Amino acid sequence: MKIYIVSGLGADFKVLEKLEFPAHLEPVFIDWLIPERNESFSQYIERMAAKIDDSEPFCLLGYSFGGIMVQEINAVKHAEKVVIMGSIKSDREKSRLIRTGQITRIPKLLPERFFNEKNTRVYSVMRKFFDPKNPKVLQYFRVKDPYYLKWSIEQISDWKFEETPGVIQILGDRDVVFPIKNSKPDYIIKGGTHLFPATKYKEVSKLLGEIFK
Repeated sequence: MKIYIVSGLGADFKVLEKLEFPAHLEPVFIDWLIPERNESFSQYIERMAAKIDDSEPFCLLGYSFGGIMVQEINAVKHAEKVVIMGSIKSDREKSRLIRTGQITRIPKLLPERFFNEKNTRVYSVMRKFFDPKNPKVLQYFRVKDPYYLKWSIEQISDWKFEETPGVIQILGDRDVVFPIKNSKPDYIIKGGTHLFPATKYKEVSKLLGEIFK
């Protein structure tokens, strides 16, 4: 069975490259698309979902923003099993910081040039936010298109979603992006920051083996 995987905001699959999957699963990584100008979130989801062959059973796995994306995809093309890592199951689990962005509309007000790769401020913030003790944190951010980054942060800030029964959630207990206190995860990675799929990959791989056995 194929398991379609979507990584985090601005991230390629380097953050997930050390994960091991059960032999009966065939990992298929779905790259982020650059959103079109004035494209709605639902239209974007349709384009992402088009990469999935639903003529046969499949599973979905999403990390961070990818966790939000696979839940939206699941509403379009239903998966046998959906697992999210370092992500939330509904807008009720948003952090205070993300809610503040939603209320103040700051993500929409920030100019696109703020997300330019040459603007070291935004990447300094990312380093401190995701895992301040990990010197390799920025190597995971490979999709650096300014419009995509601004658009993605806006979508996370504005996301509205009712929890889907059966979605399996894995969170790190030191995640500051999606704090564990706002959720009731099925599995907890002790000492896991938001980058736990990369830093705690052995433990995560073992969990995935149990979940997909």
